[in-house]
Amino acid sequence: MKVQKILVVCLGNICRSPMAEGILVHLVKERGLIQSIELDSAGTGAYHIGSDPDRRAQQVCLSRGIILQHQARQVHRKDFDSFDYILAMDSDNQEALKKIAPHDRLFLMRSFDATAQDDLNVPDPYYGGIEGFHEVYDMLYRAANGLLDHILEEKAGV
Repeated sequence: MKVQKILVVCLGNICRSPMAEGILVHLVKERGLIQSIELDSAGTGAYHIGSDPDRRAQQVCLSRGIILQHQARQVHRKDFDSFDYILAMDSDNQEALKKIAPHDRLFLMRSFDATAQDDLNVPDPYYGGIEGFHEVYDMLYRAANGLLDHILEEKAGV
């Protein structure tokens, strides 16, 4: 299988996208896909470049057995040439990404969440309490599993 490169993107790259990256790293290891999938995350904004993930994001992920090891960075034009999938956390970030460069594999993260109804946005938990981070974790976990299922189905030609 060709290595699939996945980039998850939110606004500041300290909450949603590092959580998604951590969840995906965990699931990729769990599914034995470590040789087949590369992961990274970035933000559309430059607000937190070099920062660690938000402490609440770290706390929620750690409570589920996932350690977040990421330094925030801003998405670059070259990312559009390097990644097979670019996954935005919400429609605002998706629109910002479209302005940087067109990409035929630009999706909303929750488009891979089979339980998602009309709203495919992952809400930004930054200005709320810890409960919002738990809610976001659950959304990202479902979407991450759906994404990996999609990639495996594509590989199998289903």
